[in-house]
Amino acid sequence: MEDPGEVAPTLVVMAGGLGSRFGGDKQLVVIGPNGEAFLDYAIRDAMEAGVGKVVVVARTDLDEPLREHLAAQHPAGLPLVIVHQDTFGPRRSKPWGTGHAVLSAAAEADGPIVVINADDHYGRSGIRRALEGMAGGGERAVLVAFRLDRTLPVGGAVSRGVCEVDGNELLCLVETHGIRREGVVILADDPPGELSADAPVSMNLWVLPRKALVSLGDQWEAFHDAYADDPSAEFLLPVAIDEQRAAGLLGIDVVRSDERWIGVTNRDDLAVARAAFADG
Repeated sequence: MEDPGEVAPTLVVMAGGLGSRFGGDKQLVVIGPNGEAFLDYAIRDAMEAGVGKVVVVARTDLDEPLREHLAAQHPAGLPLVIVHQDTFGPRRSKPWGTGHAVLSAAAEADGPIVVINADDHYGRSGIRRALEGMAGGGERAVLVAFRLDRTLPVGGAVSRGVCEVDGNELLCLVETHGIRREGVVILADDPPGELSADAPVSMNLWVLPRKALVSLGDQWEAFHDAYADDPSAEFLLPVAIDEQRAAGLLGIDVVRSDERWIGVTNRDDLAVARAAFADG
């Protein structure tokens, strides 16, 4: 039974990206047979799993179509707030990154948060598994990890956070870029090498306690001091959380998922995603 003194987790949906590789905004691209976008499935799954509130992190220019879409897909009484990443902190044409996106939503949450990407689908059990992994006090973070070969799109290269795990403990997370299939092997460009098909990887499905958000704020200030004049620098959530782990500030439990990730990193992924949802 839930402790009446506990604060229900808040779902934070990161929907402020530019979709450069996709070729445009993909947060509201129709995936489901009834006009659903990925975020609609996630919001419904999260509310069923016990989330108390939803915060969607978007951009100012996406506000009107986002509100219209959410009103069409969800009941009027849904506890949902929209915040704009581009009005939080210094403005620039490119978003500051996923760590900055989470910070822009932090003031709307009173307890722990569940973080997801708006353009990823983590399976019906993804958010529920994340919350189940949090049971036991909430002082540790939880990362839901997927098999690498179940997160690769049909074509093109992607970035993934490759995890080193001991039991259920995250030992290290390496942001790895240029991951793609070449025949029967999976290769990466940075760091270069061959990756195992069953390597656990992060897809930005986290549960973060309040203390992690406080530390994230300190990290953002240091990052901005160092990179304020770099228009391409990104304050990435997985990098920042792993830095907290390495500094002894945060323990991270890994919950493994056997589900298949579905996303639309590239335009060619759209038909595959729609076919998967059409099949249930």
